[in-house]
Amino acid sequence: MKRSSFIKHVASAAVLSFSTLSCATAKTDFNEVGKQMLITLRNNHYETFEFNAKLGDRFFNSYLNSLDSNKQFFLASDVDELRKKYGSNLHALLITGNSMPAATEIHEVFYARLKARIDNVKKQLADEASFSFESDREAVISREDAEWFTTSAQADEFWKGQVEQALLGEVLKRDTIAKLAQEQGKENPLDGKDSPGQLIADRYERVLKAKTDLTEEEIADSFFGAIASSYDPHTDYLSSSQMDRFMSSMQNSFVGIGAMLSSEDDGSTKITGIIKGGPAYLGGDLKINDRIVGIDTNNEGSEEAMADVVFEEISKVVDLIRGKKGSSVRFKIEPANGAPGEVSYIVIDRGVVELVDSLATGELINMKDAEGKERRLGYIKLPSFYADFKNYATGCALDIKKLVTRLDAEKAEGIVIDLRGNGGGSLEEVRKMTGFFTGSGPVVQVKSHTGQVQVKNSDPRDPIYDGAIVVLIDKTSASASEILAGALQDYGRAVVVGGSSTFGKGTVQQIMRLANKMPFMSDARRAGTLKPTIQKFYRVSGSTTQLEGVKSDIVLPSVLEAFEIGEGYLDHALPHDNINAAADFNPARKRNLFLPQLSKLSSDRVAASQDFTYISEDATRMTERRVENTMSLNLKERSKEIEESEARKNIRNKERLTRFATMADRDKDTFRFYRLTLEDVEAKELVELNRKKDVDEYMISAEDKVADLDETPDWPSDLDPVKRESIYILTDLLKLTEQAGVTGALKADAR
Repeated sequence: MKRSSFIKHVASAAVLSFSTLSCATAKTDFNEVGKQMLITLRNNHYETFEFNAKLGDRFFNSYLNSLDSNKQFFLASDVDELRKKYGSNLHALLITGNSMPAATEIHEVFYARLKARIDNVKKQLADEASFSFESDREAVISREDAEWFTTSAQADEFWKGQVEQALLGEVLKRDTIAKLAQEQGKENPLDGKDSPGQLIADRYERVLKAKTDLTEEEIADSFFGAIASSYDPHTDYLSSSQMDRFMSSMQNSFVGIGAMLSSEDDGSTKITGIIKGGPAYLGGDLKINDRIVGIDTNNEGSEEAMADVVFEEISKVVDLIRGKKGSSVRFKIEPANGAPGEVSYIVIDRGVVELVDSLATGELINMKDAEGKERRLGYIKLPSFYADFKNYATGCALDIKKLVTRLDAEKAEGIVIDLRGNGGGSLEEVRKMTGFFTGSGPVVQVKSHTGQVQVKNSDPRDPIYDGAIVVLIDKTSASASEILAGALQDYGRAVVVGGSSTFGKGTVQQIMRLANKMPFMSDARRAGTLKPTIQKFYRVSGSTTQLEGVKSDIVLPSVLEAFEIGEGYLDHALPHDNINAAADFNPARKRNLFLPQLSKLSSDRVAASQDFTYISEDATRMTERRVENTMSLNLKERSKEIEESEARKNIRNKERLTRFATMADRDKDTFRFYRLTLEDVEAKELVELNRKKDVDEYMISAEDKVADLDETPDWPSDLDPVKRESIYILTDLLKLTEQAGVTGALKADAR
């Protein structure tokens, strides 16, 4: 037989065998998946670890921490016994393809402790009257840094406090809401709800359900994720369903029905929003506040095919709803306006749903400054660095280019780029985007585990925008956000404003499908994906953003500073270091940004701002509470704290109502806001922004009667203090540039 014919014959036989196997008894071997995952980690991860008992123990600790991060279920005896059995050889079990029995046994011990604990909690809650809330005891909030409980009595004492705290919290919440409703002459939105004890019991039931009867794939997902994260915080293992969700989030679209869901305390999944134009909206049968209790994912039509989703995790509900475009899914619904016990069945054809509110969007701001001069400014909000990794049809760089080009055509003198809350995304998209403001040149440097450094350059020869730029960041701005902010700061193209620094994630991950690593005849359909850290990235100036992040040129008060947010708080974070500056990087003339003058002008405004004073006060209280790490279980003491909090809130609201009214009147003479969505970039004229109407055009949302009791006034002109201050800083920059007569100071070629 000729070699080519032989290859075709073998290939055909393999396809036939695999197809036959898949349809019959095929099953992904997760022992083999674990083996291939570890091999892939050892060959590709940025860090290299000695393959010894120390590594096995690292894996073991990471898995236990992923199951019980607050050290509230396992006992020290459980940990000691499991460690003797698996702690020093978990790495060996993985590499030999024998790890799943260990993962399963450890999970079973955890589940037994979890179930026993929750069963005991439910017994306590069944007798709500026994809780007097008169003691001087305190409940511990976090046990993350504590030792494992050595006795069941210690665990019982801790859990007694947790149950009492949860119940007291719910009692106080209901009292507060009832009081607010009465004061405002409104119906109490919590009337008719289950008792506080039943509500807390239901919440624990949902926790238990999430860990009950897990499949081998679900245990593998938890186990492999823990192994991956023991290398560094951002190395991850994604199951097939997780990978689908990840890709959808990066594309800002998915195939489903276009409904927003929330987990209810009674175990159901409630419809809280319906996206206009989506399948659920076009079908018209599904209504806001309907409750999903069952899903027939393939619309087989039988009750046996209807999966019970009461107390199911929201992610699993989502997985059942999503599917192929054009396929049907059947729902068992408790109608929002139905009689008790009434159910109905609804069939919806799946379709592509665009997440419009996750795309880049902008505003054109016409502003009259303090001297009465008319300014035209731009504002762009970028929620993430999204990209279509499947079809490469969309990406945030292209969207930003459209928005910036239109703002430039509208003669915007400066732009605020808001990266607050932007956790990053595609490295390729940020590489392209940076060049829109800097022109040609290095954007970021990446270093592999071998020490090889590669410089990523921007595409355009010339920038498409050379006006002034302010970049807004906070502690949750990470990864690609830090590349953009860092590059624009290094080039002197932007003033970075916001929290003390960004998150501090200076690592690059690569998607590697483990199916491609599996043995030839294996069923690898459910093998999942590894996302290992393969590189660290460095600013063009030579400093990595790892751990330290990008520091703001002008720091504004932020409540996020009160929380342990940032790379430095994560386990196994890689270190900070420096390399040489990129060869073609020309240091910025930062004097052209007038940072000392801008900082002084901003600090004067912040010092005079009542809202920034409130933010600083709140941050201080939150920090103190976090450090104390305890909460009183005394009803009178907690009631007093709530009364003080409500009194403080009422005083603030009263002060703000008067001040905000004055600000709103002044804003009418100062600002005009024009909508700039991706659909508006080709419009002949931009229309004045109507924020509520624009939101309503995208989605039908459920009424939140509890939230409606909050009488805190909205920010005037929808400008939160940081956004408002960023606009003032931008206008200051424009004024100082004009006063200095610096020609081309803000252009990329003026470095």
